[in-house]
Amino acid sequence: MRTMLKWMLRIVLTLALAALVVGFWKREEIQRLMAVNSLFSEEKIVHNFSHMDDAFLTVNLPRGDGPTWELPYGPGFDLPPGIDRWIEDRAVTSLLVMQDGEIRFEEYYLETGPDDRRISWSVAKSYLSSLFGVLMDEGVISSLDDTVIKYAPELKGSAYEAATIRNVLNMASGVTFDEDYLDYNSDINRMGRVVALGGELDDFAASLQDSFVAPGEAWQYVSIDTHVIGMVIRGATGQSVAELLAQKIIKPLGLERNGYYITDGAGVAFVLGGLNFTTRDFARFGQLILQNGARDGKQVVPADWISASTWPSAPTEPGKTGYGYQWWIPVGAHEGEFMARGVYGQYIYFDQPRGVLLVTTGADRQFRDPGVNEQNIEMFRKIAQSL
Repeated sequence: MRTMLKWMLRIVLTLALAALVVGFWKREEIQRLMAVNSLFSEEKIVHNFSHMDDAFLTVNLPRGDGPTWELPYGPGFDLPPGIDRWIEDRAVTSLLVMQDGEIRFEEYYLETGPDDRRISWSVAKSYLSSLFGVLMDEGVISSLDDTVIKYAPELKGSAYEAATIRNVLNMASGVTFDEDYLDYNSDINRMGRVVALGGELDDFAASLQDSFVAPGEAWQYVSIDTHVIGMVIRGATGQSVAELLAQKIIKPLGLERNGYYITDGAGVAFVLGGLNFTTRDFARFGQLILQNGARDGKQVVPADWISASTWPSAPTEPGKTGYGYQWWIPVGAHEGEFMARGVYGQYIYFDQPRGVLLVTTGADRQFRDPGVNEQNIEMFRKIAQSL
């Protein structure tokens, strides 16, 4: 009996030692997974969205050594009725309103500040669209109707094999992908755990085998489509998206602070939602787009690409929100009204005829509730019309 107890004790001690060794060896991955699992919790979400580099691997996006693009302050104005309640209900963390290149309103909430580099979520998709337009203009990619496997051959045999670049830009790949952020086992959350644990998103994209329609036949928001755009860019250029974005978009903007991308375990940028900048630096990108891609006489993003990418070209249902090449077009939009949008309340809203740009960041855990997006757009329109 005593011998058996000794053996059992040795086994328990051996297992405990093994657990400690594995825990130490994998401690960073375990810490990231724990951080991801509590990323959206009510008590942590605001802090987490300003400190994503605590939870994920990242790569720097240097601002360059040029002068900062100064954003002068213009006269104040009366915000529309109901905005205080809207800010509270939507857990807004920052609101910046610009008109004709001047800041007309800027405020930060929930103990955030102007130096916070906030996660963009899917606003990042519109940055990638702008980079893609630059590369198209340079002739690096020959046609939107090329198949994605021409530039990303590792997708052969996957659900993306028949998809064109235009299909994935339009979110019309037809690939089956569950985007439910509230379902732990959804594809979007499985993908998040791949990133947190240091896996590779290229492998994740190539593993998708199912389609619900043929490419181009229907629109469905599939965030991994944007990663495929990144694979096309990397395959066509032989460079990383982070390097290209910094060189061709970020450095010409004259940002206040460096930004950063979340990356996967291979150092590949999380292009579908991993950009982090200050609110004012998001506004500098927005102002560039509002000015049809030009700044100080230099055309940074081709104007015709901005026009084409913000046009509702995707096969969305009639009467529903439109979609272009990684940009959103609200229901009932007038010409020059479009937006970049990310989950939990991240927006860059444009009203070009009025010269108006709005940037909001948020931690809105009710962002998926019916009517919330429509309420946000209504408030943006009221603000633009009150200037």
